[in-house]
Amino acid sequence: MSDIIHLLSDSIANQIAAGEVIQRPASVVKELLENAIDAGATSVQLLVKDAGRTLIQVSDNGKGMSETDARMAFERHATSKITTADDLFSLQTMGFRGEALASIVAVAQVELKTARQGDKSGTFLSISASQVEKQQAIAANPGSIFSVKNLFFNVPARRKFLKSNDTELKNILAEFERIVLVNPQIAFDFHHNETELMNLPVSNLKQRILCVFGKRLETQLLSVCVETSLVVVSGFIGTPDSSKKRRSLQYLFANNRYMRHPYFHKAVTHAFEPFIPPGEAPNYFLFLSVDPGSIDVNIHPTKTEIKFENEQAIWMIINAAVKEAIGKTNAVPSLDFDREGAIDMPVYNKKTVFAETPKINLNDNYNPFGYHSKPVVGNWEKLYREDVSNPIGQPEQSEILAEEKKSILSYKGKYLIVPLKSGLSLIDRRRAHIRILFDEYMRRMRQKQGVSQGALFPEIIFFTPAQADILPYLLDDLAYMGFDLSDLGNNSYSINGVPSGLESSDTVGILQDMIDNVLETGCEVQDEITETLALTLAKKAAIPYGKTLSEEEANELIAGLFASSSPNYTPDGKLIVLVLSEEELSKRFK
Repeated sequence: MSDIIHLLSDSIANQIAAGEVIQRPASVVKELLENAIDAGATSVQLLVKDAGRTLIQVSDNGKGMSETDARMAFERHATSKITTADDLFSLQTMGFRGEALASIVAVAQVELKTARQGDKSGTFLSISASQVEKQQAIAANPGSIFSVKNLFFNVPARRKFLKSNDTELKNILAEFERIVLVNPQIAFDFHHNETELMNLPVSNLKQRILCVFGKRLETQLLSVCVETSLVVVSGFIGTPDSSKKRRSLQYLFANNRYMRHPYFHKAVTHAFEPFIPPGEAPNYFLFLSVDPGSIDVNIHPTKTEIKFENEQAIWMIINAAVKEAIGKTNAVPSLDFDREGAIDMPVYNKKTVFAETPKINLNDNYNPFGYHSKPVVGNWEKLYREDVSNPIGQPEQSEILAEEKKSILSYKGKYLIVPLKSGLSLIDRRRAHIRILFDEYMRRMRQKQGVSQGALFPEIIFFTPAQADILPYLLDDLAYMGFDLSDLGNNSYSINGVPSGLESSDTVGILQDMIDNVLETGCEVQDEITETLALTLAKKAAIPYGKTLSEEEANELIAGLFASSSPNYTPDGKLIVLVLSEEELSKRFK
């Protein structure tokens, strides 16, 4: 019998290694950006086409490479960072694996132009599927330009399983954000399909956070800075009132390397628990500085998981640092000298005549349900004859027929109790309103009939690059819902009008949450995107628990619910109506 064990060819071995290191276009972006930073670059440009499928190009003004180094950089296990095994535990730089470029050229067509300061000529290399196709001397500026073309061209199965361009671009943006946050001393520029997504000048950390995630965070960041013999904790946390249920901005770094660390994440969230509602999560941008010898960063192929020697002690330090920063929330505000531009300081003038406090006139006849088609309040009992699912086991067929309208009771500002011919119906007021609003917003978008209330003083909203990238796909639906937005450039828009009924709401926050929810759910089908927008807005606009409703408003709410084609559940599947049959009530009193 012949032997069955044999050595893999270099080509196949490199493709297997690429599977660990290069999982998608974002992996290439990460490796090339980290190499540029390690090369001492002060300016880095990222150019991506077709979400990385066609081209990923990183240009830097770093120290560049000699002809020999340029060729060696693409060999497996080639690195300038490690000479002994002990070096693995004292690394301060990023790209030390020695397989990144070899892995990239195994599954793509790569070109490199590079030169060192003072070299008379530079080097050009063209490599495809690990095979050098061309090498020659060229004129080149100091630094390096890596061009990665047709990723996974020779591994069709890998290329086929790439996600949509929107999803892959979102992953590239995530890697880009992690890298630029920890390197504010470097200028970055990011273009996708000839469109500039981000242009970040050299700055300090706070300015870099605002440039990446929007100036709306400016008043929501609390400084953190604690130094101990074990760890230095620095950065910013969000104020408690900036916490969100979804897409919180949570970034944790160790020695300038992004990491995922559930244990340390808990140290932060535990400190916030007394100050934020259940189910919400805080924003944070925290940087840990520790002795490199006390951590192991090479325990995961993507190097995002890090093992610490003194995890319990560091947990306590992080927790205490965050609590201290939160404790300063109510301190006297100080001037922020990180802000760009001058600060306008009012000058005291004893001759100034102070205006009287304006009088506010309230409209007692205001109806919070008046923005949708008003059902016939007097006949709502006839609008609903439908199967009602009863989780406690009543008969499947139930007919809701109320007696007198005045018999409707409100319980603790949360439920409406409606007497029936054969029992009782309990209705969750807020969920009922969410269903009504959702149906109305969906109707507006399908019929392309938005109802907008013009803003007396238009607000300015700043979107992050990720939000701005998906916004063009949402603008029509937003307009049909009643949002009137004007593009001001640089990812900013003017809010000229809002859906009728939302005039006094936090429009900026609502829009941010709507777009964040689309990004969070990864919707790629237009119907799903439309439903996500409608549900987010409905939840924001629905009546809060505890609000007092008049008898007319309660009847109108029930009429609107019973006019819905799906009155039993909210769009995300939560029960609205609970029916207790007369038989069930009798059993309870036996």
